Amino acid sequence: MSIVKTVRAALLIGVFLLSGCASVRLVDTQVSSFAPKVIAAGASYQFERLPSQLADPVHQARLENLAERALSKVGLRRHNNAPLSVQVTAVQRQENTMNQGGVGIGWGLGWVFGNGAISVGRHGGMFPWVESQTTYWRQVSLIMRNASGAVVFESHASHEGVWADSDTVLAAMLDAALQGFPTPPAGVRRVNIEIPR
Repeated sequence: MSIVKTVRAALLIGVFLLSGCASVRLVDTQVSSFAPKVIAAGASYQFERLPSQLADPVHQARLENLAERALSKVGLRRHNNAPLSVQVTAVQRQENTMNQGGVGIGWGLGWVFGNGAISVGRHGGMFPWVESQTTYWRQVSLIMRNASGAVVFESHASHEGVWADSDTVLAAMLDAALQGFPTPPAGVRRVNIEIPR
């Protein structure tokens, strides 16, 4: 088999592998939830903001819009002056790391998954700016209190991944945090949510 045919075959395999996972991506989230009191189906709620959240109302409003969509999926309705209050918080940090591993195709060609690095022979990366990879760690928290201030539901979800589109990932994490609502399983669990690419 000639070198050209071998390279073509390797490229076709690479395209096949990449296209096979091009339609959806998986947000694998670690979730821990607590439901000390029962929340009535169809209950209404209002958002409550911490003083630190009042300092950045635009960011907090965006987060609350994502939470409102997730809460509506479990039957809760947003309403001013509702007896149930919901606090929603999100934390994110990012870290840049150098890619270490990958898949070699042959003759010094290779691809490192994620933000990838392509190299030819011993001359190093063809595209050196893609050899570092940024990972994002995120955590969302939902705390619900009744009219007397007692916590009736608490859930925390965390995820680490390579996607920079925070709103899309946070929306999936909020869905994960509410999985099993109003009586979620006890203990830490992994919840997988598929989202479009």
